[in-house]
Amino acid sequence: MDFILNKKNSQREQWTSKLGFILAAAGSAVGLGNLWGFAYRSSQGGGAAFVILYILIVLIVCLPVFVAEMALGRNAISSSLIAPVKLGGKNWYPLGILFFIAPLGIASYYSVIMGWTADTFFHSLFFGLPKDLSEAENFFGSISSGSSVLLGHLLSLVLTAVVVSSGIKKGIEKVTRFFMPILFFILLLLAIWATSLSGAWEGYKTFLLKFELSQLANPQTIRNAFTQAFFSLSLGIGVMVTYASYLSKKSNLPKLSFGVALLDTLVGLMAGLITFPIVLTFGLSETISESTVGALFISIPTGLGAYGIAGRLVAVAFFALAYIAAITSSVSLLEVPVSSLMDKFGFKRGKSVCIITIILFLAGIPSALNLNILGIFDSIFGGVFLILGGFLVSFFMGWVVPGKLNEELNVSKVGTKTTRYLIFMTKWISPPIIGFGLVISIFDLIKGWMS
Repeated sequence: MDFILNKKNSQREQWTSKLGFILAAAGSAVGLGNLWGFAYRSSQGGGAAFVILYILIVLIVCLPVFVAEMALGRNAISSSLIAPVKLGGKNWYPLGILFFIAPLGIASYYSVIMGWTADTFFHSLFFGLPKDLSEAENFFGSISSGSSVLLGHLLSLVLTAVVVSSGIKKGIEKVTRFFMPILFFILLLLAIWATSLSGAWEGYKTFLLKFELSQLANPQTIRNAFTQAFFSLSLGIGVMVTYASYLSKKSNLPKLSFGVALLDTLVGLMAGLITFPIVLTFGLSETISESTVGALFISIPTGLGAYGIAGRLVAVAFFALAYIAAITSSVSLLEVPVSSLMDKFGFKRGKSVCIITIILFLAGIPSALNLNILGIFDSIFGGVFLILGGFLVSFFMGWVVPGKLNEELNVSKVGTKTTRYLIFMTKWISPPIIGFGLVISIFDLIKGWMS
């Protein structure tokens, strides 16, 4: 087995440039979590209080974890399943298992939501939008049930598999280089358009500028902020470990991490600048805060449906944007377990892609058939597991193999002050803060299930 791993590592692909990595990593980070999760969680958590907590968690906690994950992957030059074992020994194999299971769990329901997104896009393009909230709810009921859900789930997985089977350079990097500029362009246009709505200022004020001090201590707001930060940046699930394993030693890890985090945060805020004006203009506040899918598949179509042909054109652009964002994220979720099978068992990429795609299709059937199950999967795999993974990574790189983190920072030619800061944060600050967020998240989740 060691022979297989060494042979694989010597032939390991690399990103063609730093820009290629940044766009791929940003593509992983910029997904439905920004367009769908940000609006929903912000509306639940007191608006500005959620945004402030989210930004603080990204700056104080997530950036050091981001660098730590990249250092782990680049130093091990292995998939996320193998990397912790190579650096820390067999006792850390459970961390590799977590990195293997978490993206599978997320991808299994993520592809279902991708199917809904594609269905909404084509419906907006060819048939138009619902005229009112009741019609929108009936429409969502039709796209989230029946055989069409399984078909959308399968087609989304197949499309993702085609990209990943083409490899790093010809598949993931090529797709993200093409789609990410388009995504940013559409996002900017929609954000500018949203400022023309009558409820634009009220939307910004209510959801982004309205500050309630008590919300900073609200367990639900804390859980939402941690979940959004880790989910939108794809941390704690091995994505950045895997992507960094394809990086050259010349890359500056902190600069790359900051660049990706900045792009991701900007997209999340811009998505809010699109969603909230629509919600306030058409009086859909309750819909967005009551349903995890209300923001994307009920509120947006309802609001735009009342705006005539212009609204229909915006809907087509918005759901095209959403599907592009979903694809760039789904390929990263698939790459993690695929690369793990390649490293662990010496499988060819095509064989690994086929195995994982079949597993994901079967694992996603419960989410496709039951919205409650999808919500549970999202809370566990898309919430608790990410925060747990972030905690374990920060502890691992800060306490178990701190020399490896220092080594990678030195190779990156990072300044002494920055190196000391990142090591201090990874060792002393990130673990207790993430641990606190993890405990609060589990407590609030169980409380919600029992109520």
